[in-house]
Amino acid sequence: MAAAAPGTCSGPLGAPASRQAKATKRKCRVFSEAPPAKRGNGMPFLSSKKTGVKETPRTFTGRSQKHFSPKNHLLNSADRRQEEKASIKTSSLFKNNPAIPELHRPVVKQAREQVFTPEAFHELGLHPHLISTINTVLKVSSMTSVQKQSIPVLLEGRDALVRSQTGSGKTLAYCIPMVQSLQATKSKIQRSDGPYALVLVPTRELALQSFDTIQKLLKPFTWIVPGVLMGGEKRKSEKARLRKGINILISTPGRLVDHIKSTKNIHFSRIQWLVLDEADRILDLGFEKDLTVILNAVNAEGQKRQNVLLSATLTESVTRLADISLHNPVSISVVDRSHDQSIPKGRAAQDPGPPQTGSRLDSFAIPESLEQHVTLVPSKLRLVCLAAFILQKCKFEKDQKVIVFFSSCELVEFHYNLFLQTLQSLTGAPASGPVPSASVGLKFLRLHGNMEQEERTAVFQEFSYSKTGVLLCTDSQDQFVQPQSARPSAASHSAVLTFSDVAARGLDLPQVTWIIQYTAPASPAEYIHRIGRTARIGCRGSSLLILAPSEAEYVNSLASHKINVSEIKMEDILSVLTQDDCFKARRRESQKSHAVGPQEIRERATVLQTLFEDYVHSTERTASAAKQALQSFIGAYAAYPRELKHIFHVRSLHLGHVAKSFGLRDAPRNLGIPARRRKAALKRPDLRRKPQSKQRLTELLCSEYSSGLEASGAEGWRQRAQEASGRGPASPHLGKTAAAPARATKAHRSRRKDSKASWKVS
Repeated sequence: MAAAAPGTCSGPLGAPASRQAKATKRKCRVFSEAPPAKRGNGMPFLSSKKTGVKETPRTFTGRSQKHFSPKNHLLNSADRRQEEKASIKTSSLFKNNPAIPELHRPVVKQAREQVFTPEAFHELGLHPHLISTINTVLKVSSMTSVQKQSIPVLLEGRDALVRSQTGSGKTLAYCIPMVQSLQATKSKIQRSDGPYALVLVPTRELALQSFDTIQKLLKPFTWIVPGVLMGGEKRKSEKARLRKGINILISTPGRLVDHIKSTKNIHFSRIQWLVLDEADRILDLGFEKDLTVILNAVNAEGQKRQNVLLSATLTESVTRLADISLHNPVSISVVDRSHDQSIPKGRAAQDPGPPQTGSRLDSFAIPESLEQHVTLVPSKLRLVCLAAFILQKCKFEKDQKVIVFFSSCELVEFHYNLFLQTLQSLTGAPASGPVPSASVGLKFLRLHGNMEQEERTAVFQEFSYSKTGVLLCTDSQDQFVQPQSARPSAASHSAVLTFSDVAARGLDLPQVTWIIQYTAPASPAEYIHRIGRTARIGCRGSSLLILAPSEAEYVNSLASHKINVSEIKMEDILSVLTQDDCFKARRRESQKSHAVGPQEIRERATVLQTLFEDYVHSTERTASAAKQALQSFIGAYAAYPRELKHIFHVRSLHLGHVAKSFGLRDAPRNLGIPARRRKAALKRPDLRRKPQSKQRLTELLCSEYSSGLEASGAEGWRQRAQEASGRGPASPHLGKTAAAPARATKAHRSRRKDSKASWKVS
């Protein structure tokens, strides 16, 4: 019988081999084909299938990376979408979000303060030249409520504790009587006499703002010389000004203490006025010890003087400071008039001492023309909502000037670079109607404490004198400078300025219409100071507080201080994206675009989010900046005071969702440790050092065996290695009887003796 060919079988055994070969052939053919497409769920913008807006590879090219162009990116994505199924890569932007609760806002009667009064300055009996300067230079004719109550009391020479809402004119309330008093001295003031008045302010920009106001009031009285001392300036030039003489000295506490200790030419023998402006902020910034040094220096040299404390909020620390620095003061609180009708209208509440911090002072006065809003936004959508609101105010509305507060300088820098490279480059055609001419060319500026002094001054000038713009701020205690002189800027550009929370204290920024609080403040007093940058001196303004669904309880916390807010829906904010075709999802010609609705809004929000993510992941530098900003946000979130921990707790954060608001597709590792714990770990590295493993310690101690020790010596070293690692002797009888430890110790000593002998032999 002929032999069968190799690789084949005949008869019954050949059939299984043939079937196996066919099965293998079918398997190879199946694997060579593309996998079948998954069936959609009817919501294309939530599909996980790859689309035209593809995820950027995670490989970074460093300097060789081309400049990120959002306009070209969207156009290229549109071309690719025409070749693929029309769906948007969302990376779960609208999935797995926490439910937004119904916001039950308690109805509270908010304390309102009337800003202006019908009384004019000429009724106070001031110097005619001073009245003329107020009317012509400052362009003010009628007094505000706090000025009407404060100026007559201060002209009488009384100490005063003044409390009034932000933007009510407290600076003029003490500057006018100060100038009136100094110009009326019998012996004419000489520049070489030194300071007659000392004004302490918490920040640099407020020092320059107060200096600018006093300088204008002193135009008719040229023999009185004002001056300012603050950080960031050269000490040598400040010492030269002190040698020449300064009659009204405006300073920050830290720099003044520096000169008290190092400058011989500074003296306070002629001090007649001591003013502490924004006294609560001075104490919050940690200047309590500096104030003690200053008060001791003034008390040691000075004669009888007049003391004034001013603030928009009254705290226990301010009350203690008033007890120390004020003598039989008059308490002037405009808020009290809205609560206590027994006080005659137009008169100050005069008490023999500072007011008590009772329940009456737990509420805050808010301008009548200020509207307050809140919106609940899941963590994933925070960045998109902020960008949509900025586009709505700067691109689709006229004459809007907005301030946005952040929680750290890293957040300021990150959002500045992000919006500069994405939103500023988008000039898409509007979906309906022309774009306002004033909004063409969206311009972004940044300002924070890590910038040089000259750059901060220039940026502040450009924003202060622009007619439209948006301002982004931080909770950090950086110090920024307001320019001394104006510089005109292009009014046809919107300006987005990022700077520190110092702007929330006493700074007068003209024509601000909106305040956005991207991160919630740590106290109701801080909330009042933030929203006080708008609706100043009778102008209209609005504020928006952005909260996560888990932070909705913060609204009740504000209501307990008689702060009433109304809700704006997140969908209403995102709907502005339908006005710009840049964010429109491209479809095939065969597919019809559905009407504008929730689906269209979500698709456009996803396009904007994808744009942000592609920029963040475009280079290693941008991805690192996003991670640093996220880490800074978590550290600031962990630093909320204890009384707010039940609302703002770092463990309630979903790090993956929060990372989404920084353009990160995944949450980086090692972000759960609060910043304070990380700093403590850096100071005490021994606390973070992991103990060496027992096995590794044993190996190190036993490494001497390589020198050729005999078995008895090696056994002794193993025994000591086990004891050093905490495992104890290897005797199986250890601990069973009372004599076992003694026997083990005796055996151990004999082995140790043998070990020493072996060392001598070797």
